[in-house]
Amino acid sequence: MIKILNAKVLQFQAAFVVGLLASGEQAHAQFTTDNNFSDIARNITESIEELPGMVTAISYMIGLLMGVLGVMKLKDHVENPSQTPLKDGAIRLAAGGALFALPIVFESMLNTIGTTGTFIEPAELNRADFNVR
Repeated sequence: MIKILNAKVLQFQAAFVVGLLASGEQAHAQFTTDNNFSDIARNITESIEELPGMVTAISYMIGLLMGVLGVMKLKDHVENPSQTPLKDGAIRLAAGGALFALPIVFESMLNTIGTTGTFIEPAELNRADFNVR
């Protein structure tokens, strides 16, 4: 049963990636002779704007898959503990949980660092006054 499920999972993953790539916007290539570095950088920036959403969707889908496979491995362990170790199911459940938490961690990282493009600078010490007499 696991082999059939693994084959179906691989087919689903392939169909998901193909559908994701096919549904994206077409690249807006500019065929001019005056392309410079700023045009290239702007095109790259515009091309990867939707990358966080794609990473979020993929991490949720694979996290869900890993959770289901982890529960199935735990079921196999309960039915036959000598053949299926408990760590197999636990590892899959932990990986699924980590993938579910990835978008939340990414969002909190962006909120902490910021997306304005300005750098966070340390506080500057202009003068030290120790009040010594």
